[in-house]
Amino acid sequence: MKNRIAPLLPPPLRKRLLPGWEPKPVIAVVRLSGVIGPSQPLRGGLNLASVAGPLEAAFSLKGAKAVALLVNSPGGSPVQSSLIYKRIRSLAEEKGVPVYAFAEDVAASGGYMIACAADEIYADESSIIGSIGVVSAGFGFTGLIEKLGVERRVHTAGESKAMLDPFQPEKEDDVRRLEALQKDVHENFKKLVRDARGDRLKADDPAIFSGEFWAGEGARERGLVDGIADVRGKMRDLFGKDVKLKLVTQRTPWWRPGGGVGFTGGTGGPERLFGQLGAGFAAEIGEGLIAAAERRSLWSRFGL
Repeated sequence: MKNRIAPLLPPPLRKRLLPGWEPKPVIAVVRLSGVIGPSQPLRGGLNLASVAGPLEAAFSLKGAKAVALLVNSPGGSPVQSSLIYKRIRSLAEEKGVPVYAFAEDVAASGGYMIACAADEIYADESSIIGSIGVVSAGFGFTGLIEKLGVERRVHTAGESKAMLDPFQPEKEDDVRRLEALQKDVHENFKKLVRDARGDRLKADDPAIFSGEFWAGEGARERGLVDGIADVRGKMRDLFGKDVKLKLVTQRTPWWRPGGGVGFTGGTGGPERLFGQLGAGFAAEIGEGLIAAAERRSLWSRFGL
């Protein structure tokens, strides 16, 4: 009864009537789940636009002792990963709130980059952690179109504008440019991890930045995570058994996949759906199928 009445009382009156009363500690919880990349009408995505609202709300939650991030992502866009990382660090410093990350099935590649925004990172014994590297993948269709009798015609202003066109033979110069670009992105990723993990990282282990990944205990031995723990147990250890975990969510239209931040369901109808999709509906379905295959391939790298 005391805990129900106390929050409703003005502070001076509460102090007189209920001396020594303290509210239960609250932890704001944000779920960051899915492949990192752009969102479109039929395609969910974990990106800054989809998580900015929940992050802002979590760090602004009145009385929050900390923010807990539940990370479950195989990676994706390095830019969106970096933007989310920077937003979390900016809010943590602005609000003076500590951040804890908890890896679920996988926090790899860009997913691990996001986890590095936390002051401490924890994982399950079977969580997959790491994959600090950069990958570009595609297909070559030159033999196929030749077999079909199709002639590819490309006209550009700028000699590198059609670089790595999948319908043309691969060129050594194009591959060298791509590898140079990947190296720059990889160096940025490595610096971010070194800065975030500091002395905890076993940086002398060459495998750490090779793109390799480990289960929870292997990641802990290399300093990629701080320990093996789940969010409820760790928060109770740090803030007491009365700690309350408050999941911060964002509404999204009912027809969009909930791959961004563990959103709650929204409301809408078919007319709203088709009004937003317009004439590109069929094309969007095709792109969505391709995106689904790409997402599936990212998860399957880690046996998921």
